[in-house]
Amino acid sequence: MSENQKSRYPGNKVDVVWERRLCIHIGECGRAKGELFVGGRKPWCVPDLVSQEEVLDVVERCPTGALTYHFKDSSVSEQPDEENTVTVTYNGPYFMRGELVIEGAAETNTQPAFRAALCRCGRSSYKPYCDNSHEEIGFKDYGAVGEAGEPLVKGGGPLTVKPLKNGPLMLAGNVTIKASSGRSAWTGTKVALCRCGASDNKPFCDGSHSRIGFKDE
Repeated sequence: MSENQKSRYPGNKVDVVWERRLCIHIGECGRAKGELFVGGRKPWCVPDLVSQEEVLDVVERCPTGALTYHFKDSSVSEQPDEENTVTVTYNGPYFMRGELVIEGAAETNTQPAFRAALCRCGRSSYKPYCDNSHEEIGFKDYGAVGEAGEPLVKGGGPLTVKPLKNGPLMLAGNVTIKASSGRSAWTGTKVALCRCGASDNKPFCDGSHSRIGFKDE
């Protein structure tokens, strides 16, 4: 990602960085109480107005990874959640959290990634990431998960996310898939998730990408 896609908000001890292309305006930052983010203010983000703990808390709420923090003395760095999770959102993207290894993500300069929103409607112009195209096309899927998978021995460790050419997202590693209701629905170590938007067994791939001629370009 080019530098003009980033905005850095410096503080005395910690800087906050916003990456535009990853942001889908969920609003966890703007709706947070306090003075860290204030809409219409210039600058929008002022890290020195709040405690360092508040910076960490609010930034890590961002489900897309568009917000990150950087301590100037490297004393603190973000750590992945103990459990790798994929939340199938209501009419929206996959929200992923954990120790994410997203193939092709190096260009965004966000590795290691701990939070991401990945497209599942098939229409994003910034695949594999969501760009809110699901709203423009009226994508409908309420985020139910009907399968249970296999029990996990543990929940953490690296989770590799590989977008197959013109095909699904292949996940390898310990992962829990959550329905939009918040229910932990499926667990396992290998799964193919639909990203063309046409599967009849969402969120799982059923081969519909071939039938509809899905292209990830």
